Amino acid sequence: MTMADSKLNELTPITVITGFLGAGKTTLVNYILKEQNQWKICVLENEFGEVAIDDGLVAESLDAPEDLITMDNGCVCCSVRGDLVRTLGQLASRRKDFDAILLETTGLADPAPIVYTVQTNPKMSDSYRIDSIVCLADCKHLEAHLDEKKPDGSINEALQQVAFADKILLNKVDLVTAEEKAKLEARLKTINKFATVIETEKSRAPLDRILGLNSFNMESILSYDPNFFDDEDEKKIHNLELVQSVGIKFHGNLHAQWFNMFMMDLLRERAADLYRTKGLLSFHGQGDTKFVFQGVHEQINFGPAQNPWKEGEVRENKFVFIGKNLDRAELTKSLMECLYKEEKK
Repeated sequence: MTMADSKLNELTPITVITGFLGAGKTTLVNYILKEQNQWKICVLENEFGEVAIDDGLVAESLDAPEDLITMDNGCVCCSVRGDLVRTLGQLASRRKDFDAILLETTGLADPAPIVYTVQTNPKMSDSYRIDSIVCLADCKHLEAHLDEKKPDGSINEALQQVAFADKILLNKVDLVTAEEKAKLEARLKTINKFATVIETEKSRAPLDRILGLNSFNMESILSYDPNFFDDEDEKKIHNLELVQSVGIKFHGNLHAQWFNMFMMDLLRERAADLYRTKGLLSFHGQGDTKFVFQGVHEQINFGPAQNPWKEGEVRENKFVFIGKNLDRAELTKSLMECLYKEEKK
């Protein structure tokens, strides 16, 4: 185990749960707090939007907003009112008591502020890490949410939640036909083909598939199925989704300065449109060092991968973009222009 691994393991993982009202978040939280016994989890109920905390959840926690309510199975529930940093700061001394922290967000489509806070605030990053972003979706009604048109032409929340997710919990699968489910899963793959879809009934989620897996990390691109990056067959039906995922790969070494300039320009002009970005890179002049990056909007984490390029390994750059109004051909052309070219003598 490397020192980086050891440091990672010392940090308490935070799983961010997004999802529409009615998707089953309260049922999921109640299941975690009252029924399962394998995990000790601290559930943070967060009032980001104007929606009040779900009354069905442990009512006592509303009476003492700063206090933790300890459940019979060792899990705890806490209501966050106001400052998330303060709440997590108060939990820091007790965090070793928990296997994980589940941050349930209501009325928040874009988890970027949470990710940014945990990764950039030293008080937070010394104790916590974002483990994954999980979108809980109602199999029966998600299609209607995805089709909802906003009056000002902006992206609806359901599309954003699917786009940001590392994992999508497709809940209430028992309420739809096999054909309806297959159609919805195909659509989810178009929007975000890099998220793992997990089917559930009555929010009984297999917690070992959503917690403690470190799926929100720079190295996660290394585990993607290589087929994700294959060019889409032009004969396929034209993608009409406003939000989509694009995977690009090509061989060669990148010119560090040109690539940095491309990313700076892209983020300056398109940060609001880019929900998630990830990359696996080979740079000219950097020997066998393999580089990875991942970003949420304009916030990018970049650095060397844990393992270098192996001897004889094909230097293949891979990129993932999830966002709106993405042009695969334009992105591919711009990225390939960043390849280092040997000067002709």
